[in-house]
Amino acid sequence: MAVRIVAVRKSGGYHQNPHEAISHYKWLDEASGESKIADRASMVKWVEDGGNAYVKSAEGTVNCYVNQSSVGTKFLETRADSRSSNNLLNLPES
Repeated sequence: MAVRIVAVRKSGGYHQNPHEAISHYKWLDEASGESKIADRASMVKWVEDGGNAYVKSAEGTVNCYVNQSSVGTKFLETRADSRSSNNLLNLPES
């Protein structure tokens, strides 16, 4: 199954990496129309277990992957490219 990340929720406080501030991901299964909110740990595990999460904009689609901070926090990230519109950090907050 593939899901589109459509919004994020950020936690307060200081984070060395801004991706660590994302506490929840709102996703949409475009095939079924199902939409839910998943916490960071659940979404990371789902991607690690073979799930496909992506961000989509008018400029294109980019897949998410699991990255890990220097202190061991796992989070989703998109590959860097020239388009900022497909970056998780630029999604609306929900």
